[in-house]
Amino acid sequence: MLRYILIYGVIAGLVVGVPLSIMTLAMSGQAMMHYGMLVGYLTMLIALSAAFLAIKRHRDVDLGGVIRFWPALALGLGVSFVAGVIYVIAWEVSCAIAHAHFAGAYARAVIAEQQAKGVSGAALERVRAQMEQFKVQYANPLYRWPMTFAEIFPVGVIVSLVSAALLRNSRFMPAR
Repeated sequence: MLRYILIYGVIAGLVVGVPLSIMTLAMSGQAMMHYGMLVGYLTMLIALSAAFLAIKRHRDVDLGGVIRFWPALALGLGVSFVAGVIYVIAWEVSCAIAHAHFAGAYARAVIAEQQAKGVSGAALERVRAQMEQFKVQYANPLYRWPMTFAEIFPVGVIVSLVSAALLRNSRFMPAR
């Protein structure tokens, strides 16, 4: 099972990490895209479908077409964990290469959004203070790495749960 976790986790990590790196390098210094979050989460969903493939392969090849829910879930979560670690590494490396200052760009975007909504005075100053605090926190890798991991891992949990629930039924996509 560890073999499948590593193989499919690396595949999922590369499928999500390479586009992340390309987008980060291409968009360095530019305003954040409005559809960037949609593209990012769609890419994560596609990449983490590797968890489904790993569970199915393990069920059909190694276990004779039958797998219980908990072992299937553990396999999916393992794949998701490896993919998440690669995602964090890809983010860190691409930001370092591009000299991207995500926290500053994000803070400026949030403040501009609040100003566009008509927020001003003390309320806007609170937002500015919160964004300054965020920039300080985000500069710390022990804060940034878990935050980045938390972007992808919940998607992996959902994919793993659905995959384990579907594939525990040996009649669902049976081995050929």
